[in-house]
Amino acid sequence: MDSLVASFYVFILATFLGFEVIRRVSPLLHTPLMSLTNAISAISLVGSIVILGEQRTTLTTVLGAIAVTASMINVVSGFLITDRMLKMFKQRPSARKGKDA
Repeated sequence: MDSLVASFYVFILATFLGFEVIRRVSPLLHTPLMSLTNAISAISLVGSIVILGEQRTTLTTVLGAIAVTASMINVVSGFLITDRMLKMFKQRPSARKGKDA
């Protein structure tokens, strides 16, 4: 039980630290940061699948399933957001034709 409390404490500290780091990032760096975040989320997805697959206790199985679900949502939504942000930087063909004419 002590290791669960210690792990929860580390999780809370990492959450606050991550929030402070990301909050101070310049808007120009958001797209590369999202790509890096997607890679980290994919690593956490693999780790949560390993935890879920071990099925040591009911608690670890439930927490592993929650972690897999949360990580998968994070990975998919991160890729969707990154794709949407990259589309904002592409020029539309109709806008290019209008400038040439």
